[in-house]
Amino acid sequence: MGNSGNLRLSRVLLGVTAGIAAYKAAELSRLLIKQGHQVQVVMTPGAKNFVHELTFQSITGSQVRHMLFDPAHEAAMGHIELARWAEFVLIAPASADFIAKLYAGMADTLLHTLCLAVQAPIAIAPAMNRNMWANPAVQHNIMGLQQRGMTIWGPAVGDQACGDVGPGRMLEPLELSQRLKDYCHSSTGGSFIGRKVLVTAGPTYEPLDPVRFIGNRSSGKMGFAIAQALSDEGADTVLIAGPVNLMTPQGCQRINVQTARQMYDAVMEHIQDIDVFIGCAAVADYRPEMMLANKIKKGDAEMQITLVKNPDILQSVAALPKRPFCVGFAAETENLEEYAKAKLRAKNIDMIAANQVGEDQGFESDENALLVFWLEGEKQLSKQTKSTLAKQLVELVSEQLNKD
Repeated sequence: MGNSGNLRLSRVLLGVTAGIAAYKAAELSRLLIKQGHQVQVVMTPGAKNFVHELTFQSITGSQVRHMLFDPAHEAAMGHIELARWAEFVLIAPASADFIAKLYAGMADTLLHTLCLAVQAPIAIAPAMNRNMWANPAVQHNIMGLQQRGMTIWGPAVGDQACGDVGPGRMLEPLELSQRLKDYCHSSTGGSFIGRKVLVTAGPTYEPLDPVRFIGNRSSGKMGFAIAQALSDEGADTVLIAGPVNLMTPQGCQRINVQTARQMYDAVMEHIQDIDVFIGCAAVADYRPEMMLANKIKKGDAEMQITLVKNPDILQSVAALPKRPFCVGFAAETENLEEYAKAKLRAKNIDMIAANQVGEDQGFESDENALLVFWLEGEKQLSKQTKSTLAKQLVELVSEQLNKD
């Protein structure tokens, strides 16, 4: 057994479905054992085409279960026995087929059957081709499972076994094991329980005409990761999101906007009684003076567009008479520390997280690094996944909030 620290030990039922990512489940089972969990693996029949059950048995020390009608266990009603045993169910990888049958309430495999019978929390780590993930039927099924209280972890964006690149990869085993660790921590009480937090994320699009806009490359991933980390710590979290193609973080209220002015209005509408405001959105500083009614036609070699300044959301929140704890972001291409500290002072905020954009981090990337400043100190958060980085930033905010 590994050293679990303050982690509440739990009996984890690891479900493995048919997909090339099934080989990663072996490493995941090892990491869960290392954390101190008891792990019971249940495979679908198709999963055995990708990884052998002996692999899991060697790691966990327990016989793998896969038969719905198993004479060795049916006397105890095998699926009921497993459902009663499990304190947490993690399906990794979860194929599109498994997800569809789970949403439909089917029970033609042992894993599907126990998912219907179990009362423990269920987390699903999808893994499939990017086009399958984007299919409206799959998204419908995923949203339906979320509405029933199941947690969706992933998928990640990156290279896929089929040669495509995009969303659909199963989260890496280390990431999944960390999420389970965080869940165990938050289930015994998070650091933001009783606090209301408002987060902005993503870009804003400032329209030039009905088909064109001025925008930026922000994907919204950092802000969404922060919202999820806050929700995991028990915060009542409102997420105001610009135009991004990301799933709503579990437990968060999401408000969608397009322009900087819409984001400003949404923030001011919801800022009352907020304890912490985190302005992670890459809000456009300027917008076209007017939006043309018709599409701009190609004509002269040059054209001029008059821009006017957008409202400064972060500075406006920091200037409120009864203001929340304010955290800003600064994405810079040069002089990172100098510009971040100047912004901290100029906007009169409590903390600023600065990141260098480019070099495969920052905008559109799954990884980032932050240099965080507050009035009495600073901390460097090294390059890592945005979800892990978000947890570390939320810890820093909690420390500052709870200072004597």
